[in-house]
Amino acid sequence: MALIEYADAVPEVRAVFDDIKTTRGVADVNNFWKALAVHPPTLRRTWESLKQVMAPGALDPLTKEMLYLAASAAAGCAYCTASHTAAARAKGMTEAMHGELLAVLGIAAETNRLAEALRVPIDQGL
Repeated sequence: MALIEYADAVPEVRAVFDDIKTTRGVADVNNFWKALAVHPPTLRRTWESLKQVMAPGALDPLTKEMLYLAASAAAGCAYCTASHTAAARAKGMTEAMHGELLAVLGIAAETNRLAEALRVPIDQGL
């Protein structure tokens, strides 16, 4: 997998990298963005969508990161799980919160599999 470093990036990629660094207040972009930079239109589209969705709104930034972490873990994406665990911690997720999140994720996975295996019909009114 090629990772595009800032020094080797075309101007379109550098512009996105600069926006990521400014928006997130970081010195460099992480490997996810460097990997996406092999296709500048995908890099730009993904960053713009992520920036919009993760912006403050009805859900606070910590809640959004914890949801992203849960979805990443459920999808089995080790990179995303690590990245969003770090981001959630930076936004205030405590060890207790992380433990509860993992407990909810674990029980949801178990009960989801049971409901699917048993082919439980959806209750009327749900």
